[in-house]
Amino acid sequence: MMSYYSKQFLLFVALTLASTGSSFTYSKNVNHLERTNAKNYGQRKLSNTLARESNAKPLLTSLALSASGGGAAVAADLVEPTKKSALLDTLETGMYFGLWYLFNIGYNIYNKQALNVLDYPWTIATIQMTVGIAYFLPLWITGLRKAPKLSLGDLKTLFPIALLHCGVHVGGVVSMGAGAVSFAHIVKASEPVVTCMMNAAFLGQFLSPLVYATLIPIIGGVAIASMKELSFTWLALGSAMLSNVSSAARGVFAKKTMSGKKIGENLDAQNLYAVLTAMSTAILIPIMFAVEGTGFIGAFKKLVAAGDFTNKSLATFLALGGACYYAYNEVAFLALGKVNPVTHAVGNTVKRVVIIVASVIAFKTPMSRGSIVGSSIAIFGTLLYSLAMNSEGKKK
Repeated sequence: MMSYYSKQFLLFVALTLASTGSSFTYSKNVNHLERTNAKNYGQRKLSNTLARESNAKPLLTSLALSASGGGAAVAADLVEPTKKSALLDTLETGMYFGLWYLFNIGYNIYNKQALNVLDYPWTIATIQMTVGIAYFLPLWITGLRKAPKLSLGDLKTLFPIALLHCGVHVGGVVSMGAGAVSFAHIVKASEPVVTCMMNAAFLGQFLSPLVYATLIPIIGGVAIASMKELSFTWLALGSAMLSNVSSAARGVFAKKTMSGKKIGENLDAQNLYAVLTAMSTAILIPIMFAVEGTGFIGAFKKLVAAGDFTNKSLATFLALGGACYYAYNEVAFLALGKVNPVTHAVGNTVKRVVIIVASVIAFKTPMSRGSIVGSSIAIFGTLLYSLAMNSEGKKK
């Protein structure tokens, strides 16, 4: 068991570092700049990344190569490299999506397995959040990634977003602990409904009737799945909805406080997520002790004493959940930053289906026919919503 966990952990870290490193190297390539100049979607604006809106506009950082003169000669020199870069770009995008799905599946499985043996969701959520620091801190210290520079005012701006980030994560962990992983993801598919409500209430943003019409299958699908869910609990439903509300509110705060405002230095999407992870960890630690105390330590020792785990294997087991959690979010920025909104929408929908199927297989979770039908309708509704939002964005 220990050997398996160790190999998986090393594999996850190595793949994440490789994918992150390749993105930095590739971003310096002239052909990447040419591709960006050709209006390929790059890294999304920070506030829109947090809001998870599929119609987010790209953050344009292109350089006009044609302005340097010698157009014909430059074009001739770039013909062959462009062909190669197109192939590399396709392979790189495929690798990012593969890693995104892999880490996501790994997180959900490791998370549920940990919750099955240790009924301390707040502590497990805090540990998972803390593990991420062990990833980005060495990158900052060694200079492999430029460390962000933030003022006290910047931290105050980010604090409510970090607080809501805690709600997103803890809500998801509690939901998975109280019910099936598949059910948690079915309920979380209803996030667009909450997002539309909050955007209308707090931002005065009203959308077309077509967009609102796509919310009907989402609401109906989740309702059907909830009524027919064999492992239904109100705690699982309520916690998943808390995650949805926190995620939607996080997007609202991001728009209200960060849109058009420069915050710190070197705060790209990945560094922003790292900063939020560090701040969320600091927020969660005292809340964790207030809610669950130190009971986790005693439960940990009992498991080891029972012979089910060794100290090292159980610690590694918990660390794997945190490693996968941070890794899938890290790779998500790279994956979603390389595709257009339609591909983003389809990829996100497929990801949710893959996670549900993988969790059902891994835990042999029975799903009633009604639950399968309801989840299918809800997930299809989220795809329609994303496509409708994309269409709405093009009209503006």
